[in-house]
Amino acid sequence: MIDPQGLRALVGVAQHGSVAAAASALGYTPSAVSQQVKRLEGELGAALLERRGRGVLLTERGRVVATEGRALLDAMAQLVAGGADAASGALAPVRVASFSTATRGLVGPAMHDLRAAGVTELSVSSVDPFEAVVLVDRGDVDLAIVHDWNSVPLVVPDGLVREPICRDEADVVLWASHPLADRDALDRHDLVDEAWSSTPRGAICHEALLRLFTDLGRVPRIVAEDPDFASLVELARQQVAICLVPRLGRGALPDGTVAIPLADRSQVRQVSAVSRAARSESAAIRAVVDGLRRVAPNAAGAEVA
Repeated sequence: MIDPQGLRALVGVAQHGSVAAAASALGYTPSAVSQQVKRLEGELGAALLERRGRGVLLTERGRVVATEGRALLDAMAQLVAGGADAASGALAPVRVASFSTATRGLVGPAMHDLRAAGVTELSVSSVDPFEAVVLVDRGDVDLAIVHDWNSVPLVVPDGLVREPICRDEADVVLWASHPLADRDALDRHDLVDEAWSSTPRGAICHEALLRLFTDLGRVPRIVAEDPDFASLVELARQQVAICLVPRLGRGALPDGTVAIPLADRSQVRQVSAVSRAARSESAAIRAVVDGLRRVAPNAAGAEVA
């Protein structure tokens, strides 16, 4: 019989890239992880890791065992969680990685109903969608709430499933005395020479803004970056720079600012839930996804997908 600990150790090395990183993620010492993998090698009669410089690489057999072993561990976890749900009447804990406006606009409003539905242990951390997908893929969280823009598709690796939650449109926020502030909608051609503020470089919303004028042969002139949309809106109020802000979780704008849609409605992001395929049908994850979909129609600016 294959030792699940050894399998978990090997999968950890495959996911995190080294014995030390796997040990940190699993809560073991590097020596313990190495010993667990060695026992697994003895059970299978094949080398699974090979030394390369000061680190290790998975052998071809090791990659196969790690891939298949990961699916097996997922199935075992689902079996255990299902048994626990049935025995206790409560659903298994759910670890969620979300982007900040979805945390505020979807997760928060859904929490009361989720607790009533049996999801009594739900933790959420706010990260960029690129990172959230990695966290689900590594098994660090159970569910990711992500978004991808029309212009910046989010790649989801094999083994993960993506389910639509809602669509979220972004508006341009300007100060009230701006020459364009009286428009019902804004043409992108009129915005190419404006100063912009944006989320930090590397974030998916920053990438979406960079591509706003791609077909016009221009890039936005970004003069300020901040991870908080509220700070970007404040910069617009102070007449420093305009910004592109999604409606989901945005809240009321401060006096002295206006939000105007783009005439071509080009800046829309799809909000989705991402989970491992082996766990996507678990009762707890289904309850969270369904709960998010129920509150989506009431979220600011969200359209049901």
